[in-house]
Amino acid sequence: MSSSVPAGPTDSTDPVVRALAGVDGVSVAPATPLAELTTLRIGGRPRALLECATAEAVAEATRRLDAAGRPVLVLGGGSNLVVAGGELDVVVVAVRNRDVDYRDEGGALIVRAGAGLTWDALVADTVERGYGGLECLSGIPGSVGATPVQNVGAYGVEVAQVLHRVRWFDRATGVDEWVTPDALGLAYRTSVLKNTGRAVVLEVEFRLDRAGRSEPIRYAELAGRLGVEPGERTDPAVVRRTVVELRRGKGMVLDDDDEDTFSAGSFFTNPVVRDEDLPAVRSRVAGRLGEGPAEQMPAFAADGGTKLSAGWLIERAGFGKGYPSSSSPARLSTKHTLALTNRGAATADDVIALAREVRDGVREAFGVELHPEPVWVGCSI
Repeated sequence: MSSSVPAGPTDSTDPVVRALAGVDGVSVAPATPLAELTTLRIGGRPRALLECATAEAVAEATRRLDAAGRPVLVLGGGSNLVVAGGELDVVVVAVRNRDVDYRDEGGALIVRAGAGLTWDALVADTVERGYGGLECLSGIPGSVGATPVQNVGAYGVEVAQVLHRVRWFDRATGVDEWVTPDALGLAYRTSVLKNTGRAVVLEVEFRLDRAGRSEPIRYAELAGRLGVEPGERTDPAVVRRTVVELRRGKGMVLDDDDEDTFSAGSFFTNPVVRDEDLPAVRSRVAGRLGEGPAEQMPAFAADGGTKLSAGWLIERAGFGKGYPSSSSPARLSTKHTLALTNRGAATADDVIALAREVRDGVREAFGVELHPEPVWVGCSI
């Protein structure tokens, strides 16, 4: 793993950081470069790194740092970040509360998990206990706390469909409270929390199926692999195993031996175009690729218009798997075109340059604007 700066001690001269060292559940750790704490494996060294073992510690650390005017980066699994190199003027609050609790609430089975728990560890635990609900979201890197922020989704299921409540620390009001999903403004891969710093997720609750039925299988590729009709439910354990296999085949399951997994996941969200603009897009596809591909272009009804496949557009705009070359530090995955990967020595500048080239190329080819999914720290596209 490469890094733009060496590991070093935390800035012990900061009185706020020194005071937080005495707070229950807060540990001051060496200021490790974020290249070592993110799945894209890029990023410089923060001013300080605070490991917070409880929800209360996360809230208190954030409260004090905000009050003192310190720039804060709340860090979970680091799976959706693009971080600048060098010395970063930011204090990292690492969310490390990992408790899990199951309970019955009015006949419904609810699981509560700490925001710092690895997401797939929670999915695995629910499936091993024989419960359904989260299995289609297997193999996704990152932490539990990030899932409602991103409204994480895969294989036909979004967090919004199974979310019960979220405990957050509201940074504006200083209130630590539980809220229902309607407070989150959940939409396709976003919420009121994404890129806003409005609140920090402390714990999350999800609804499960105690009878051991999966969520309805809506994704055609998954239904085909499972041998079920779309809309059917089946064994969550089989669904989980199949989803992990599918993700691994696309380089979307973390693996230290596979550079295709050194990424921030799907880099661009699938674009939604207005229905009145769809004919123009098809016309440009036809002009470039022919009438057949234009008619076969993946397109799905969505809120606000028609959702297109970002990966399909990227590849048809001339950016194939592994683009631009085997010697490039930042490349598209060799398994699919939606992930931008670090081949071991890439910097944020390398990733940004490639992202801009792909975004601009798709716009030029088809008139469709792609929007990046990751959160940017100290840099932007």
